[in-house]
Parts: sequence; structure tokens; C-alpha cells
Amino acid sequence: MKDNYLTVTALTRYVKRKIDTDPHLRQVWLRGEISNFKHHSRGHMYMTIKDDNARIQAVMFSSNNSRLVFRPENGMSVLIRGEVSVYEASGQYQLYIRDMEPDGIGALYQAFEQLKEKLQTEGLFLDDQKKKIPAYPNHVGVITSPTGAAVRDIVTTIERRAPSVKITVLPVSVQGPQATSSIVKKIQYANAFPEEYDVLIVGRGGGSIEELWSFNEEAVARAIYASEIPVISAVGHETDTTIADFVSDLRAPTPTGAAELAVPSQKEQLDKVSYLAQRLSQVMRTDIQMHRKRLESLSQTYAFKYPKQLIAQKEQELDSMLDSLNKSLKARMEQKQLRYTHLKQRLDTQHPEQEIKTAADKNSKLLAELNRSMKQLFAKSESDLQTSINKLTLVNPLAVMARGYGISYSQDGDVIKSIKDVNEGDPIDVRLQDGYLHANVQKIKEVDQSGGRKEI
Repeated sequence: MKDNYLTVTALTRYVKRKIDTDPHLRQVWLRGEISNFKHHSRGHMYMTIKDDNARIQAVMFSSNNSRLVFRPENGMSVLIRGEVSVYEASGQYQLYIRDMEPDGIGALYQAFEQLKEKLQTEGLFLDDQKKKIPAYPNHVGVITSPTGAAVRDIVTTIERRAPSVKITVLPVSVQGPQATSSIVKKIQYANAFPEEYDVLIVGRGGGSIEELWSFNEEAVARAIYASEIPVISAVGHETDTTIADFVSDLRAPTPTGAAELAVPSQKEQLDKVSYLAQRLSQVMRTDIQMHRKRLESLSQTYAFKYPKQLIAQKEQELDSMLDSLNKSLKARMEQKQLRYTHLKQRLDTQHPEQEIKTAADKNSKLLAELNRSMKQLFAKSESDLQTSINKLTLVNPLAVMARGYGISYSQDGDVIKSIKDVNEGDPIDVRLQDGYLHANVQKIKEVDQSGGRKEI
């Protein structure tokens, strides 16, 4: 029997070949919304493209997504060009994306907004990070195209406003694939000589967003931010705004405006100096007139007209003040002397020697009282001791023995307190006042209540 069964691999491969050879699926234009977006560590992008009623798995390999000027995100509506094929390992058909751009908004504008948000979050636009533009620079570096109208406007304006300022044009490409690296390298080159340049002007003339795009690149923005030399951005016309404008230390609406912001006008400075000189002359004349009037006023005073009389009057006033001072000093001294005498009297009455004598007398009395108390205590203690000795003597067994009594002990050394503790014939020891008697019990007699003896 013929085997008509296919393997899963064979069936999947057949379906894949059918789809791959379908010309309608080789070039697919698709509109949808991104979900389940994942940017793999190897650079590939995996996602789901969906609408209200269906969804399809999609992949965009790094060789294709490296050309994107925006960052895909979940929920973003996009326009896609790609092809449909089958991923054999899972048997699932999916979309292989070649190109993609946001739907309803330009890709470049989307990229601009994303980079702006990113750099703003990092703090590259903060005012406190911006460097101050020098008021009177000696050397201005101009980073722009050497053939455009912008460089002529900048150079002409600086030469007109400040002929003494040195200008160095650092030529770069301002559009095209090499523009970004060209601008970055020239900014870095100028910063290799920070003592040479006082300020940098970075910019170009007007154009479309595509033509101005090199000034929206992240590399250019970070190079401007990292510059030790203050940077003035001058990109396009007044209505054009780039990332370089946000990150630079000062934004000029046009290249000509950048030149005006970079250097002061020599004519304006000379006019200002002339104005200040006139003001100074006027102030000095006014000040001289005021002091002349004051001098004239002083010359009419009594001191200027009659200096001898004024000196004589002041001499008398000085004598009077000296007399008053002497009287005050004398009264002060007398008052201090009285206070000193009073304090000395108080000190004599409370002299330490008297205090010491009083304390010594008190100490002698206390010592005599202590001796008396100790003697009384010793006498009482001695009397109590003798009383205790007498009491102990009365109950001392040796004292009893001295009156003819003795204490009997068994051979085990126990005191014999009753006739029941021994038997006839038992050896015993009798303790007397001056020694022991060794004896045997010959006979035992019991004493009755009347005191008579009764043999046992």
C-alpha cells in the first residue's frame, strides 16, 4: 500500500515555498499597530502588528532596522513594507519588515521628539549646565560649510562688528551621510585646544528638516554638551529648531544672529565709551561745583574768619575739661579707697587664721569627747565580757567535775546517759577533772522514784 502521509517538516516546507513564490506576498504594504515589541540583544526587533480584527507576528532584522530614524514602541501606528513567509521551526507565517515609518506623523519628526525627550530626561538641556558666553572674545571658531551663505554672513558680521577678533573657519559637511561625524570631529578638534578658542559657532543656513537633520543627531548633541568651549548654535532660519539648539549654551535665530551674539559691536562699544566719558565729565563738573559751593560756604564760617579767637576758645574749653577730668578721677580714687578700706575690715574680721583657731578648738573638744566615749565603751564591753565568762563557768563541765563529778563514755566514744546504754561487763571510760578511768560494768542498778536502788 502506498504511503501518502507527509511529515510536518515536509508540509511546512511546502507551504513556505508556496507563500515565498506568491508575487503578492513578496511586496506587502501594511498599516497596523505595534504590540509585544522586543528589541533583542543581537539587534533584531520582534513584534506583533495588529488591527481591530487580526494580528500577525513580525520581525525586522538589524540590517534593516539600523536605518530607522525613530524608535518603535508599543501602541505606535506604523506603515510597513515587507514580505510574508513561514518560520519553519514553529510552522507560523510571519511578516519580515524591510522598511517602517510612523503612520500619521513623519519618521524624522518622531525621531526628533524621541531624542529630545531622552536628552531632556538626562538633563542635557538644563540652564545650570550651560556655559557663559564670554563678553569680549579674542578668537571665534566657526564650524559650518565653507561654501554656504552662512559662513559669509558670520564672517562678514564679525569683521564688521569687531575687526580685532580672530576668526577661524573649521569646515564641515552640514548635510548628507558624512555630516554628523564631520561636525562631531570638528567640535572635538577645537576642544583639543581650549585655550585657543573663546567661543564656537556651530550651524548652517536654512533648509528642509532632512537637510538640517545632522544637527538633530544624538552624536552632535552630545559633542556640543561635552564641549569645554561655549557653543552658540546657528541652524537654519528663526523658525527652525534642532536638538543642537536645545543643548547648546546659547541659541541664535540665524547665523548672522550668532555672530552678533558672539562678539560685541565695536561701534556700539565706542559709542558706549563716548557716552560714559560724557557722563563722567558731567558728574565731575557737578561734583566740582558742589564742592566749590561747600568751600565757599565754609569760608564764610566763624572758624575761617576768626581762627585765633576759635583756638583761644577751644584752649579754655580744654582747660575746663581737664579740670573736670581731674576732679572726676580724684573722686573716683577716693571712692575706690573707701571701698578698699571697707573690704580690708571685712577681711580682718573673717581672717582665715581666726577660722583655723576656732576649728582647732572645736576639734580638741570633739577629740576629748571621743576619748571619753571610747573609754566608757571599753569599760562596758569589759564588764559584759566578764559577765559572759562567769555564765560560761557555771555551765562548764570541767567546773562540775571539780566538785567530784565525772562523765562516762562507751568504747565508741558516746556519752553514757542511761543504764540502758551499757550492759554488765562492758568496758567504759570515765572522764574526771584530771584524767580518765578505764573500768568495766560490774553491776547495774536502777534508781526508783523515791531515790532508792533496785537491782536489774
